[in-house]
Amino acid sequence: MKGLLLRALKTGEKLEMIYLSAKGEITQRIIKVEKVGEESFRAFCYSKRQQRTFKINNILSIVPLRHHKRGA
Repeated sequence: MKGLLLRALKTGEKLEMIYLSAKGEITQRIIKVEKVGEESFRAFCYSKRQQRTFKINNILSIVPLRHHKRGA
């Protein structure tokens, strides 16, 4: 998981994350990683439209953002 965060930091790739908040709420977010630490990381959250700090242990799922193609 940390490897994916570091790769996204290096490439600027957006990630789709399912996250468990400190309040016990599960949220789905689109993020762009800005800094990775030992236990947490900082990212721009497109859902909240602001920079947020996330705990790595609270990530339930994280994958590269897939671009959906529209058409027939």
